[in-house]
Amino acid sequence: MQVAILMIHVAIAVALVVLILLQQGKGAEAGAAFGGGASQTVFGSRGTGGFLSRTTAVLAAAFFATSLTLAYFATQAGQAPEAGIPDARLIEQQRGLPTLDDEARDVDNTAPVLEESDG
Repeated sequence: MQVAILMIHVAIAVALVVLILLQQGKGAEAGAAFGGGASQTVFGSRGTGGFLSRTTAVLAAAFFATSLTLAYFATQAGQAPEAGIPDARLIEQQRGLPTLDDEARDVDNTAPVLEESDG
């Protein structure tokens, strides 16, 4: 659940950045970004101002809501984490792998001796 909300949160953040960069300043012409008077036919007679402003406000409210939800999940994370890297001792116990402290007495660790040849 937390991962899904986090993915939605990131998508909203990217959409907010794009929408804010698309908007023009108060003194700029709205048609400059969309090529002349074509923007009035796509977004209505008022241009892009109303559409982009409303969309930005809705996305900002959604971003705020997902931020609060993720903060709530972070406060409840005092228990065991859902996903992450477990402790090394836990991994060794689960796999039953020998550690560096274990002695392997049945393993021959001697190096092979090469015979010298005269010639």
